[in-house]
Amino acid sequence: MSFRISPLWWPFLGVASPIIVPFLIAKNRRFKKNLKLAGELNKDRIRQTEPFDVPELNFLELTVLVEEKTEENFLGDAGVSYLFRSDQGSFLYDVGFGPERPALAHNAAKLGIKLDQIDSLCISHLHPDHMGGLKAGRAKCVTVPKELGMPKGKPCFLPDKADAEGFKCELIDRPRLLTGGIATTGPLARSLFFFGLTEEQALFAHLKGKGLVIFTGCGHPTIEVIVQMVRRLSQETIYIIGGGLHFPITGGRGNRAGIQFQTVIGTGKPVWQRITDDDLSSTITALNKFNPCKVFLSGHDSCDHSLTRMKHELKAETEVLRAGKTYRF
Repeated sequence: MSFRISPLWWPFLGVASPIIVPFLIAKNRRFKKNLKLAGELNKDRIRQTEPFDVPELNFLELTVLVEEKTEENFLGDAGVSYLFRSDQGSFLYDVGFGPERPALAHNAAKLGIKLDQIDSLCISHLHPDHMGGLKAGRAKCVTVPKELGMPKGKPCFLPDKADAEGFKCELIDRPRLLTGGIATTGPLARSLFFFGLTEEQALFAHLKGKGLVIFTGCGHPTIEVIVQMVRRLSQETIYIIGGGLHFPITGGRGNRAGIQFQTVIGTGKPVWQRITDDDLSSTITALNKFNPCKVFLSGHDSCDHSLTRMKHELKAETEVLRAGKTYRF
């Protein structure tokens, strides 16, 4: 298992410890407070949710625009952008690092995809690898590469307060139907040590004759909580679970300057604790209990070790998503 922070940083961290230690103590206080708050929020949201009719889709397909793994001649990145198409419309879920990195613009051009072909945009959560990059994250403004064309006021569904250049922003505060016959779980919370209280919305749809399709961005609220919310909304059989589950156990993606950021800042644990194989085993057990027919894993936030374990230990037919590929469900 590799170091999360390169030993080259250790002398600097030692010298800076009089500043770093009080900072971490303050963060930990907030982290513990948000742990309780997130649990209460999710419990109340699930309890107060009433089922609603989700239309049966005759077909649903996913074209992966940004992912860590790729088809030949496509660019990979530690971010997510998924285009869903159904017989009721189309729907873009997340925009990766947007214009800050070339993957989204390059892959969309190669696939011939532009915003004028898409009914709406939905952002899973306000992290840079989903809303358009570090600058977008700091400004809390979703940003899409200009190569994709102009949004022209199309809806952008957000789980927390933010702007989106050229879109008509809609703040999602509860489960509801979006566009293309696809619904949102509404925001579900997770306490993250550095990011604070993070709100994330997952997607679900009802595929005729097969059951529910559930997709996450990073899965920060945990797949257990997400499925609990979906189960509150519909009792249909779960056919597919897909997207990010956030298991960077042996290392993170998109590391910079000797720091594995995903293993340090993106977890639901204190910074001095790691995500472990025991944590993954618990999620594998839960996924097997949910008994989906198929699982589509995101490699953008899970290491190869975790992906391999899930492919071998899940009862469902399991595949790792690849940028440039279209999956018809």
